[in-house]
Amino acid sequence: MNQRFHYLAALLIASLIYAPTASATPLPSPAASPGQPAALTCEYLVRPLGIDAAHPRLSWKLDDARNGALQTAYQLHVATDSLMLGKKDVWNTGRVVGSAIQSSYNGQPLQPFTKYYWSVTLWDQHGQPTRTVVSSFETGMMDQQHWKGSWISDHPNINLKPAGSFRKVFNASKPIASARAYLAVAGLYELYINGQRIGNHRLDPMYTRFDRRTLYVTYDVTPQLQAGKNAIGVLLGNGWYNLQSTAVWDFHKAPWRNRPAFCLDLRITYTDGSTATITSDESWKTSLSPVVFNSIYTAEHYDARNEQPGWNTTQFNDSAWKNVYYRTAPSNHIVAQALPPVEQVETIPTQTLHTFNDTDYVFDLGRNIAGVSQLTVDGPAGTVVRLKHGERLYANGHVDLSNIDVHYRPTDNTDPFQTDIYTLSGKGPETFMPRFNYKGFQYVEITADHPLQLKKEDLTAYFMHSNVPVTGHINTSDTMINKLWWATNNSYLSNLFGYPTDCPQREKNGWTGDAHIASETGLYNFDGITVYEKWMADHRDEQQPNGVLPSIVPTNGWGYEWGNGPDWTSTIAIIPWNIYLFYGDHKLLSDCYDNIKRYVDHITEISPSGLTTWGLGDWVPVKSKSPVTFTSSCYYFADVTILAKTAKLLGKNEDYAHYTALAAYIKNAFNTKYLNPATGMYADGFQTELSAALYWGLTPDSLKAKVAANLHQRVVSDNFHLDVGLLGTKSILNALSENGYALDAYKIAAQRDFPSWGWWIQNGATTLQENWPLDAASDISRNHIMFGEIGAWLYKGVAGIFPDEKAPGFKNILLRPHFVNGLDHFEASHEGPYGTITSSWKRVGSGVSYTITIPASSSATISLEPAPGQQVYEQGKAMGANFRKPAGTYVFEIK
Repeated sequence: MNQRFHYLAALLIASLIYAPTASATPLPSPAASPGQPAALTCEYLVRPLGIDAAHPRLSWKLDDARNGALQTAYQLHVATDSLMLGKKDVWNTGRVVGSAIQSSYNGQPLQPFTKYYWSVTLWDQHGQPTRTVVSSFETGMMDQQHWKGSWISDHPNINLKPAGSFRKVFNASKPIASARAYLAVAGLYELYINGQRIGNHRLDPMYTRFDRRTLYVTYDVTPQLQAGKNAIGVLLGNGWYNLQSTAVWDFHKAPWRNRPAFCLDLRITYTDGSTATITSDESWKTSLSPVVFNSIYTAEHYDARNEQPGWNTTQFNDSAWKNVYYRTAPSNHIVAQALPPVEQVETIPTQTLHTFNDTDYVFDLGRNIAGVSQLTVDGPAGTVVRLKHGERLYANGHVDLSNIDVHYRPTDNTDPFQTDIYTLSGKGPETFMPRFNYKGFQYVEITADHPLQLKKEDLTAYFMHSNVPVTGHINTSDTMINKLWWATNNSYLSNLFGYPTDCPQREKNGWTGDAHIASETGLYNFDGITVYEKWMADHRDEQQPNGVLPSIVPTNGWGYEWGNGPDWTSTIAIIPWNIYLFYGDHKLLSDCYDNIKRYVDHITEISPSGLTTWGLGDWVPVKSKSPVTFTSSCYYFADVTILAKTAKLLGKNEDYAHYTALAAYIKNAFNTKYLNPATGMYADGFQTELSAALYWGLTPDSLKAKVAANLHQRVVSDNFHLDVGLLGTKSILNALSENGYALDAYKIAAQRDFPSWGWWIQNGATTLQENWPLDAASDISRNHIMFGEIGAWLYKGVAGIFPDEKAPGFKNILLRPHFVNGLDHFEASHEGPYGTITSSWKRVGSGVSYTITIPASSSATISLEPAPGQQVYEQGKAMGANFRKPAGTYVFEIK
C-alpha cells in the first residue's frame, strides 16, 4: 500500500515536471504499448568478463520513442542462474520509484569466477510495465589472493632482444562446461590455445605505471579447448615495460624495467561441476621466438627463418626448449582491465603504389592513421625487407621521417625509427604484420636487399585504437566542416590506446594538456568513460605526496619538472568533472577527490597571491603569446571551482565553503591584475586573454558584454582568423558563441586559409596537425589531437547540445543552437546515457526548420534565437523562444 502511494506520488510529480506546454504534441493514451529496456551495461561494458568491482554499476536505457516517454520506476534482479531471476536472487531492488537509469549492485557479496545474470523491468509514464530484459556479467579474481599461478619469465637479461615464447601441455580429463583464462602480464602478449590465437585484442594489457598497478585480462576459452591433451602458448612483447629504444624521455631507464613476465590461471569448470586450474609455474618451457626485436616506440623485427611451426600445439616436440624461471610480481596491485580493447578497427587498403625499382616501393594509404601495415611477399630465404612508415614524402617521392624522429636518440643503426624489418623464410608467399608495435603513418616505403615483385594489393594497413563505441555524428552543408569533423575524430582515435596520447609516432606519450583540451570532443563522439577512468587511476598512481602530477601520464619519472602545472595537469579535475556532466556519474569525482584537493592545495601553497606562475603557457601560438601567469591562473581558478562544486556534491560542506572562498579570492586577484573595468579589456587584449577569462568564468557578470564586444573587435581586426595557441583554442570559439557572437566563431571555424583548421583540410589533411604552419621548423607532427576542441564546439556552438550541470548526464539537455549564416543545414546527434539526442536545422526560404529528439526519461530546455521580426512556431502555433520539452521528437519553424 505504501509502495503504491509512493509510486502514484512519483507519477504526479513527473506529470508536473513534464507538463506539456499549450502547443506541445499531445501525449499518447495509456493504451499505447510501453517501450523496453535497452543498452544494458555493467561498468559501462556489454556483458563483461572478469570484472573486479565489488559494487558494479548496472545501467540501462528506456527505448521508447513516444512523446512524453518517461520511466517512473524500475526493478532489478541479480542471480547466478538466469532461470532463477526473481526466484533465487542474490539481489532484488524491489520496485524503485524514479527515472534513474543506473544502480550500483548492493546485494550479497559477489563471488570470484562467477557469472551473474541480471534483469531489468521498467514502468512507463502510464504505470505500464515493460517486458523484462536480461543481461549478464562475470566476476574475475575480485582479490589478488585468488591467483594460483606464479610469475614466470625466460631470461634475466633486460637487453636480450628476441621475444620469448612459452608453452605448456595439459590434459583435460573430463567433459568441459566452460573455461576462462586470466592473464596478467608485465609487457605485452599474445595468447594461444591449441595453435589458435585467443581474442582479437592488440597490445594487451594497457600501459600503466607497471610497478604500481598491473592489469589482467579475462578470456572465454571454452571453444578452443578439447577433450584430452591441450597446449597453451604465450608470446611476450616488451611494450613500455622493457623499452629497449632510446629517446629523450629515458624510458629505457624506467624504474620498473625488466624482462617481460606473466602470470596465468586457466580455470576449467567440468560438466560435473568440479573445477581445475592450470597455472603458470616451473613446468612451462620457453624458447626465443622469430620476433627478434620489438619496441612499442620504434618498430618490430621478425626473422621468419626462426619460426618453429606448431610451437603452440600439442604435437610439438619441445625437448630443445628451456625451463622457465620464477619472477617477483611487477606490482602489488593486480586488477582487471575493464575498458574496450585496442583492436584493428578499420582496414585501409593501399590507394596508390609508386615503384622506383624492384627493390624500392612506396605505398600510399591516402590518409593518416595509427596502426600497422601487413605485407605479403614472396622471395628467397634470407631476403631482408624494410618497411619504413612515415607521414610525408620528400620531393623525390621517398618517405621522410624528419618531422617525427626528432626526439629519438638511437645509439646505433640497428633500431631504425618506425621501420619494421622482416627476413624471409623463402617458403612461398609469406605475410608479416607486427604484433607488439603501432605507428603513425600514411606512407610505407618497402626496400629489400633482393629484387621483389610487389603490387598495390600486397600491402594493407589497419587503423588501430581503443575500440570505444561511437556516440556522435555531425553532418553539414559545408563539406569542409564535415571533413574537419572526420579528421578530428581520426586524430582522437589515433591517440587512444588505453590512455590518451599526443601523437602515434614521435612520442605516444599521455600528455595531460592535450587530453583535457580534447576530452569534450572525445565525449561527444565516443563512449570513452572507461578509458578515462583507467587513465585517472594512472594519475592517482603518479601523483606525488605533495600533490604534484607529471606532464605525461603514465611516466617513468619524466615530466615532474617540466611541462606540468595547472594549464596541463588540470586533467585531474577537468576530466572527472566532464565525465560527471556527460554521464551523471560522480564516482570518478569521488575517487579523485583527495587527489584534486592535494593538487589544488599545492598550487595554493606556492601561489599565496591567488595567481600562479606555474605552467607551460599557450603552447604553439599563431603569433601572440599570453603570459603564463594569465593562462595558468585561469586553470587554477577552474580547478578550485570544480573542487568546490565536487565538495558540495559529495556533502563535504566545510571544503565547499573553503574552496568557494578561495575561488572568489583567485577571481578577485586575477581581475585586479589583468582587467581594466572601464574598457572591459584583459591584459593585452589577445584572443586567448579575452576568451579564456570569459570561458572559464573569471569575468564579472556585469562586464561580460563589454569583454565579449572587445573579443569580437579583436577577431574582426584579425580578419576572423585564429591568433591563439593550444589553450586559446579551447576558449576562443566557445567564448564567442556563448556570449552573442556565434557567427564570429563560425567564421573562424570555417576559414580555409592560414591560420585555421580549414587550412589543414584544404591542404589534404585527414588528421589534425601539431602546428598552424604546414612548413613550420618544429612541432610538425601531422597527427595531433591537441587542437581538437573544434570537434566539441560543433556540437556546442552550432548544434547547441550541452549537458545541464543541474541535471547531469543529459537528464536535462540544454539546446541552444545557432543558425549561423554560411550553412544551409546542420545536424548533430549524440548518444547520451538516456538515448539519442538530435539537434538538426535547415534553412527553409528565409526561415529555419529545427528538429530535435529528446530521449525517454529526459527533458530539454530550449533557447532559440529568431532573426529580427521572426517568431518560433510549433504545429502552426506561435510560441516563445525559450521553453522546456519532455521526451519526444519535435519540429519548430522559425519564420
